[in-house]
Amino acid sequence: MIVGIGVDLVKIDRIDKAGKNHPGFLERVFTEREQEYCSKQKFPAQHYAGRFAAKEAVLKAIGTGWSAGVKWTDMEVLHGEGGGPIVNIAGRVKDLMDLKGVKQILLSYSHDEGYAVAQVVLVGSASHAPSEHAERQ
Repeated sequence: MIVGIGVDLVKIDRIDKAGKNHPGFLERVFTEREQEYCSKQKFPAQHYAGRFAAKEAVLKAIGTGWSAGVKWTDMEVLHGEGGGPIVNIAGRVKDLMDLKGVKQILLSYSHDEGYAVAQVVLVGSASHAPSEHAERQ
């Protein structure tokens, strides 16, 4: 059962400038393993932007945004054994995912022509499904 869907689009140049002009930006937003991977790529900004968009998409899928006390580094975007992207979660993000009954995080992201885009689908169990009788406002 789908628990949440999130999409984000970011300008690669925006992330590149933030990394160059704001001391501590990369350390605040990306884990050591993310920084290690991105910094070794031919065009690091594209890879940072893809991960930035992925993290934003995760929070949109959860439905809380940044209001729930999460940290950027509560989410880590890496490559799985098959080469596709995976999201590792910890801290407050893990707590929120557990609360919603999320069992799997599906992530797709790409970058081209100055933009990075990411889509996240959260898959959970039927036992955590929203009530069909929820009040509508």
